[in-house]
Amino acid sequence: MNTKRAIRIILLAVVITGFFFTGCTKKQETNQPAKSVTITLGAYTVPKEAYQKEIIPAFKKMWKEKTGQDVEFRESYVASGAQSRSIVGGFDADIAALSLEDDITRLVTSGLITHDWKSKKFNGFITRSTVAMVYRPGNPKNVKSWEDLTSDKIDVLYPSPRTSGGAMWIVNAIYGAGLKISEAKTGKQDPAFAAKLLEKIQRRVKVMDESGRASVTTFENGIGDILLTYENEAILRQLQGKEFPFLVPDATILIENPVALVDKYVNKHGNREVVEAFIEFLYSKEAQRSFANFGFRPVDEEVLKEFQNKYPVPSMLFDIQYIGGWETVRNSLYGPEGAWTKAIDTIGRGK
Repeated sequence: MNTKRAIRIILLAVVITGFFFTGCTKKQETNQPAKSVTITLGAYTVPKEAYQKEIIPAFKKMWKEKTGQDVEFRESYVASGAQSRSIVGGFDADIAALSLEDDITRLVTSGLITHDWKSKKFNGFITRSTVAMVYRPGNPKNVKSWEDLTSDKIDVLYPSPRTSGGAMWIVNAIYGAGLKISEAKTGKQDPAFAAKLLEKIQRRVKVMDESGRASVTTFENGIGDILLTYENEAILRQLQGKEFPFLVPDATILIENPVALVDKYVNKHGNREVVEAFIEFLYSKEAQRSFANFGFRPVDEEVLKEFQNKYPVPSMLFDIQYIGGWETVRNSLYGPEGAWTKAIDTIGRGK
């Protein structure tokens, strides 16, 4: 073998060896977990404090201890309906934590969620609440029931159902309360009575903001006599040291708030493991207690028992199925011929 040929063979061997070791190194690097991972959370406004003050910090700590990996959160908190439409429009949230099931259904219909999100624990719901009435200190208008809100001496606040999931829960509560009240009086549900109660209360609505949180702010600014809102919003204000008296009417709706992994964006980001872990964490007793601390009714029955004195059960409590379920309500209340739509049209025409 001549010298030149020997040199060529040696150089070729070095190159091949270099490729081999480089490939091994890259493979090893690929198998190493990233030092940090990001979760994008698209939520409605109301649970912001629970997430930011307790739940997200607790999950970060848990995940760091378990994997050695830091978790960063991109967070967005807007009205539930607006958040749902934003996600459909391209906001790449890994998790949709919204006010109502219908807003999750929009993501399913759009092809963003492809798994059966309702097969999760508690049918995919992570918190519960009720619709409550916040009144001015001392209850100067002596409000005790839904029918009191029909008085021409009372100004009512609640947000717009066109943008706010909370507002839809409120409208559902009023209409369902009308069915409950008529049932208690006559032995059967009277949809006409329920629709009329809804129209009468709608006539007394002074301002309709875009979100439940904005509606609370309007009330705090001195507008209105009665604020219809989530029970947890009222409790949160009390926790902040504010004078925010409220009552939960005997007939009110059980609010259930869903969460779901958004498959399309999780696949895009490649972070399914940590996203699934965070959603699972939301059902943990630690997270459920955090939600309860911030005014939400836990879905975990054991945790709920710990807070039973804080969250008594109203005597005529009903759920969304009592008024037909979301598929029915979408038309019977909010469709072109729906009770709320008709009430708005009638009032708008000055009748």
